[in-house]
Amino acid sequence: MKALDTNVLVRLAVADDPDQTRRAAELLDVARTADEQLFVPDIVLCELAWVLQGPYDFARGDVVEAIGTLLEVEELAYRDPGAVAAALAAHSLGDGDFADHLIAATARAAGCDAVATFDKALQKLPGFVAV
Repeated sequence: MKALDTNVLVRLAVADDPDQTRRAAELLDVARTADEQLFVPDIVLCELAWVLQGPYDFARGDVVEAIGTLLEVEELAYRDPGAVAAALAAHSLGDGDFADHLIAATARAAGCDAVATFDKALQKLPGFVAV
């Protein structure tokens, strides 16, 4: 199994470089043909959300849609797809960064009742508490 870097997912999401987009799509096709999966680390999803919202100026809803679409690609594997889906749902509500919500979702999945933080804005969100 291979893991993917953020830039491969960016090409799939924005298709702004025809050669790299074609190569990324071919990588998925090869995995599909071989009945294999490509691993997407959590940090890659965090970077993807940051890149799409920052340099590519995606709206929050468009980021949620792009990552949600990637979750449905059978050739892509995630450490905890349920946590990613929960983070997307929380992120779609408009508060916090995707990375913050993924931290909270993976913490819940690991049996934690909250994430301790100094971030006052996050302390107002479910799953976060003040230090």
